Amino acid sequence: MEQNMKMEKSSAHTQAVGLLLGALLGSGAAVAADGAGAPAATATKATLPAASFAIRQVRVFDGERVLPSATVLVRDGLIAEVGAGVAVPAGVPVVDGNGATLLPGLIDSHVHAWGEARSDALRFGVTTELDMFSDHRGLEAARAERESRGKTGKADLWSAGTLVTAKGGHGTQYGVPIATLDDPAQAQAFVDARIAEGSDYIKLVLEPLLDASGKARMNTLSEASLRAAVKAAHARKRLAVVHVSQASDAALAIDAGADGLVHINGDVIDDPKLVAAIKQRKAFVVPTLTVMSSIYGLEGSARKRVAGDGRLTPYLRPQQKDQLAASFPSGFLNEEKFNNSLENVRRLHEAGVTLLAGTDSGNPGTTHGASEHGELELLVKAGLSPVQALNAATAAPARSFGLDDRGRIASGLRADLVLVDGDPTTDITATRAIRSIWKNGYPVDRAAATALPMLKPGKVALFEGGKPSASWVASNDRYIGGKSNSRLEAVADGDKAPTLAARGEVVAGIAQPWGGLMFVPGPEPLASVDARAVSEFKLRVRGDGRKLTLMVFSGTDMRRPPGIQQLEVGVQWQDVRVPLATMTGVDLANLRGIVLGAGGEPGPFAFEIEAVELR
Repeated sequence: MEQNMKMEKSSAHTQAVGLLLGALLGSGAAVAADGAGAPAATATKATLPAASFAIRQVRVFDGERVLPSATVLVRDGLIAEVGAGVAVPAGVPVVDGNGATLLPGLIDSHVHAWGEARSDALRFGVTTELDMFSDHRGLEAARAERESRGKTGKADLWSAGTLVTAKGGHGTQYGVPIATLDDPAQAQAFVDARIAEGSDYIKLVLEPLLDASGKARMNTLSEASLRAAVKAAHARKRLAVVHVSQASDAALAIDAGADGLVHINGDVIDDPKLVAAIKQRKAFVVPTLTVMSSIYGLEGSARKRVAGDGRLTPYLRPQQKDQLAASFPSGFLNEEKFNNSLENVRRLHEAGVTLLAGTDSGNPGTTHGASEHGELELLVKAGLSPVQALNAATAAPARSFGLDDRGRIASGLRADLVLVDGDPTTDITATRAIRSIWKNGYPVDRAAATALPMLKPGKVALFEGGKPSASWVASNDRYIGGKSNSRLEAVADGDKAPTLAARGEVVAGIAQPWGGLMFVPGPEPLASVDARAVSEFKLRVRGDGRKLTLMVFSGTDMRRPPGIQQLEVGVQWQDVRVPLATMTGVDLANLRGIVLGAGGEPGPFAFEIEAVELR
C-alpha cells in the first residue's frame, strides 16, 4: 500500500466550499482592484462575512513555492484568492504585508498533547498538531473542533490515540493503563479497537531501550505482531507509522510496509540500502531532532536558543520554560549518536525521502509551539534549505497525512496563516518573528498566562468515569533508567466508594528503585501551580507492610530535591497528614507533584489510598 494513502477526508465538503466561494466572489458583482481606476464595489462592511480580510503586498511561501509579492484574500475563514493581481472588495479590512512573509499555519508532525498543549502550540503559529500517543477519551471532541471553522484558541489535533506496543513495552511506563498487543492473531481486533476509540492513524512501537551493554531494558513488539498490525491498519485504510531508534528496527518497519518512521535512528550511520528502501517504499520520516538533541544532551544550545530567543520568550508560559529546561537522565548523553542523527537526516534528504517537521513535544527539553521553530533550525543544520524545511512543516505533512484542507496557501483551503517579519525562506529563524497568526481566519491572541494556576483547598477526586482521574498517574523509576513497574487500579469495597490502588514490583537496577503513584496538581505532570492557599495534604492509606516514601516536588528549578516524609504503613487504614506549609524543602509557590512510592528491597508491592484532601 502506497505511503500517500489518504485517511477519510471531506472532499465533498471542499468541493462545496469551492462552489460557495464561486457564488460569493465570482458572481459578477463589481469589486475594487488594487490599482487605480478600479470599478466601484457593491460589497459593504455590513454584509461582510466573519473572518474576512486581505493581506496585501506580502511575500508568500505557499507551502511549496515563494511568491515575491502577492495579495491574499480571505473570506469566511477560507482562502479565496492568492496572486499579484487579486482585487480586494470594498469594506474588506486590509493588512499591510510589506517587509513580511506569509506562511501556512505550521504543522508539528510528532507531539504528545495534553493539558494546555494545543493552546501553547497555537501561540507560536503551529495551527495543527499530529499526536503520536495520548488519552483517547478526548479524540471525539478534537475531531469536532477540527471540522469547525469557528473561532478557537487551540491548534487542531489528529491523533494515533493509544499506540501499539507490547506488554511492558515503551508507552506502558507513563502511568496510563493501556491495552497491549502480544498475539499477532489479535492484531486486527486490536487495530479496530483503536479506530473505534478515534485513532486517525496507527502508531506502532519498536523500542528495546538498549542499555550501554546492548541489553534490552524493555519489551517490544515481535516481528509477527508488527507485520500483522501494519496489515490490519492498511485493511482499514489507516496509515501505519512506527517509532524506531535503531537502524535494524527501521529496516524491519519499512520491510513490514510502514508508511512512515516517526523518529530518526542515531545508533549508526545508515547503510545506503536502508536509505534506498525508505525511498522505494515512499515512506516519510519525522526525524524529531529536537527531542534527539535533548536525549543525547550535547546540542543543548538548540533548545537554549529557543528558550532564550526574545522573539519567543514573551509568549512562553512558566510551565513551558520548565519544559525547555528539563533534561533526560544523564545516561543517555552521546554526542556521536546526535551527530549520527543529523547525518542520517542529511542522507535521507539527499535521496529525496519526504521529511516532516516534528518535535516530540511533551518530553523533557521540548515545548509545544516554540520547539517547532527550533526543529526547523535543526533541519536546516542537517542539510535542508530554509524553503525545504518550511515545506516539511506545511504542505509535506498535510499531503503525507491526507489533510486536504490545510498546509498550503491556496484558494479553497482553511485560512490558517502566520505572518512573520523578514524572510524565513532565506533565514529560517525569521519564523520566530511573528507579527500575526490567524486560525480559521480569526486573529489569535498570543498573550500567555504569566501567573501560575491556583491550587485551592478541597477534596481531591480519585476517579473520572470509573478510571483514575487525570490528577493521578502511576510513577516508577523507568524515567531514569530503572526497571520497576506500577499500575493504578480501582478497588471496590461493597457499597463504599472505590479506593485507588497502586500495584507493581520494585526491581533492582538503579541505586534507589521505586514504584507507586503521583498526584499531579497542574495541567501536566510536574507543571508548577501556586499552592500557597494550601497548608496540608491529607489522605488515608493502607498497604502490604512495606515502608512508603512520600516526596513533595516543588520549586522553580525542576532539579530541586523533594521534601520527604517516611511512612510506616500497615494492612489497616491509617490517616496521614503531611504539613506542606512547614515541610523542609517545599516551595508551595511552585508545587509540582506529590509522589507516594514503595522502595527498598526488590519485590512486589501494593497499597491503596482514599479520602484525599488539600487543607
